[in-house]
Amino acid sequence: MAVTVVIPAYNEAERITRVIEQVHPFADEVLVVDDGSQDETADISRKAGATVLTHRHQGYIQALKHGFQSATNDIIVTLDADGEHDPSDIPRVVEPIEKGDFDLVLGKRDYIPSVSERFIGRLVRIRTPVGDHGTGFRAMTRELAVTLDLKGKCTCGTLVLEAFSKKARITEVPITIRKIHKKRKIKWNHLIQILYVVVELIKSY
Repeated sequence: MAVTVVIPAYNEAERITRVIEQVHPFADEVLVVDDGSQDETADISRKAGATVLTHRHQGYIQALKHGFQSATNDIIVTLDADGEHDPSDIPRVVEPIEKGDFDLVLGKRDYIPSVSERFIGRLVRIRTPVGDHGTGFRAMTRELAVTLDLKGKCTCGTLVLEAFSKKARITEVPITIRKIHKKRKIKWNHLIQILYVVVELIKSY
C-alpha cells in the first residue's frame, strides 16, 4: 500500500532538510504543512523534494487536518519536523495497517516526560489501554484520518478517543526517540485539553 507522510512544520528551517531526506526512502508522497513559518521552512522543504502546503499560522491540529485532506494515498504517517522521530521506524508503524489488522498505529515512546501528558493518559486508559496517546509519530488509514474532527488545543488524548469512538482498531509499536537540542515549554494548554478529553470520554460510551 502507498504511504503519504505528513510533516507539520513551524519555523523548522534548520532541521527540516534532514528529516525530509530520511523520510523519502519510506514514502510515496511527502507533504510538509508549513503552518505560517516566518523562516525559510517552505522553500527549504521544496528543495528537499517535499510537496509544501502553506497556510497562515493556525496551529498543529489544523496543519494535520490540512495534510490529511491533501494526502493521496491509503496510509498516512505523521511525524515531527524537528528530527526527534527516526523515519526508519516508518515501516514498523505502517506494517499492522498493511496487514489489514489495524486502522491506527501509535508510535510508542519509552518514556513520557510531561506530567500533564501522563495524567491525560490515565483518563484515556479508562476506555482504551493505550500507553502513549500523545505521540506525534503515528500511522492511520486515510479513510479514518479524513473523518477526525480533532477538537482541542492539541491531539493529546482526543485523537485516540475519537478514533476509538469511530470503532477504529488501535495498536502501538515501539519507536526510537532521538535527542535534539530544543527548548521544552511547559504545556499549559493541557489544562484546557483535559476538558476536551473528558468530553471525548463521555462521547465514547
